[in-house]
Amino acid sequence: MKNKAAVICGGEIRDYSWLRTRISAMDPCRIICADVGARHCMRIDIDPEVVIGDMDSLDLETAESLARRGTRFSGYPPQKDETDTQLALQYALSLGPEEIRIFGALGGRIDHTLANLSVLKIALDQGVPTRLVDEWCEILMIRDSCVLEGEEGQTVSLFPFSSAVTGITLRGFAYPLENNVMEIGRPYGISNVLTGNRGEISLIDGILLVVHYYRSGHFPEGV
Repeated sequence: MKNKAAVICGGEIRDYSWLRTRISAMDPCRIICADVGARHCMRIDIDPEVVIGDMDSLDLETAESLARRGTRFSGYPPQKDETDTQLALQYALSLGPEEIRIFGALGGRIDHTLANLSVLKIALDQGVPTRLVDEWCEILMIRDSCVLEGEEGQTVSLFPFSSAVTGITLRGFAYPLENNVMEIGRPYGISNVLTGNRGEISLIDGILLVVHYYRSGHFPEGV
């Protein structure tokens, strides 16, 4: 049985039944909240083992309720170099998990979203498969290869996270690639489509950001 961890952040989550189902599917799972992400746990009646951050957004009532139920708190000063998501992810990595899922890290402020995307590299450097997940998509970062399990028609977009990514090969996509190069400023990897129930992505050098949408032809508002 895999040792798993879930990090719950304070970003937008609209469908709490979806969140409850995803967390339950990871059971057994260590649950860590980044600051106000604790509210999401309260909404689905799950007690995190620890809440980490500067606590600048978490209301006293939620904090006291979780403390009575055994949740620990690890506080940091507001003036710090790390984001709350980064601190929560680093704690999760210290537990030695085989995989991590980060919820509530997308939507809202674009600068927060970009910061949350960037912390995927921390987990990548430690060799722990980690994904940002919401009701619409999952996002992962790779430097070698991955297989996406899904359905025909699902959208997959690829973005270079290093100045250049070389040797990109795609199998199982409407727009296959063979030993291609992607560079920042040339986003031609956007809006590819799975042709079956799996897609294979490999590369030779660099770091690639992979965005996999679950719902064929359906996207969040404004996309």
